[in-house]
Amino acid sequence: MTATQVVDKYAEMSHGHTRYLEAGTGFPTILLHGVGFTSGGDSWFLNIEPLATRFRVLAPTFIGWPLGGQVDLDYSYSYLADFVREFQDVLGIERSNIVAHSMGGWVASLFAYESPNRVNKLVLIASGGTRTQTLPSMTGFTPPTRDTIKQQWAERIKGPSVVDLDKLADELFERTQMPGSLEAYQRVLNQMNNPVIRKQYNTVRRLPHIKTPTLVVWGRDDTTHPLEMGEMTHRLIPGSKLLVFDNCGHFVPMERPDDLNEALLEFLSD
Repeated sequence: MTATQVVDKYAEMSHGHTRYLEAGTGFPTILLHGVGFTSGGDSWFLNIEPLATRFRVLAPTFIGWPLGGQVDLDYSYSYLADFVREFQDVLGIERSNIVAHSMGGWVASLFAYESPNRVNKLVLIASGGTRTQTLPSMTGFTPPTRDTIKQQWAERIKGPSVVDLDKLADELFERTQMPGSLEAYQRVLNQMNNPVIRKQYNTVRRLPHIKTPTLVVWGRDDTTHPLEMGEMTHRLIPGSKLLVFDNCGHFVPMERPDDLNEALLEFLSD
């Protein structure tokens, strides 16, 4: 496998098969995606190959998402954090870098708090976890149409288009039609929309106990998770670094991929 060849694989886990993308060699670096019915490991498609020039990059799709696998249970935050541990176990990874976006950052924060020995370096990009209120897009979730998916991704990818949006929309819409996918994703949202559960797993009291070298990355124009959340996250994690991109919203990995990839390579290689 060459440094930039991305291979589609499946890990055999306790719940069944979980799809992940892998590229490169070197120290293992796991990328965790955010919430969103069409999210998955391939949400990092603008980042995997550049990072794979120095690292073994692994981008799994969380359980509860299409291609991530399903169980007939609600998916709590602790369940998702343990999913990351099991993913490491199955692949024989004792310790890895964790790079996580949005909801993935919430899970990564819990993971670093619970299992510091399993995390080498931590990168939290527009991370959730410091707010108790849910997002309107989650409480008012409706399954997207194919055209809605195309529009969403067109808005996220800034600069010259590097993908065929029609082909991407077709693939993602087909994924949402897989048997049981909608029901599984709704079980994810049932947990994340529950105010009691959100309060219980809030990261504010946990962040000060994270000792892992941490980079916090935010878009200055993020309206989903305002910059104040990034500043709080940075302030609470001892010794963390904060990087803010101007003219950038919530979807930093897609809006500013070149700048982000450069920052990640520098931080993770240091």
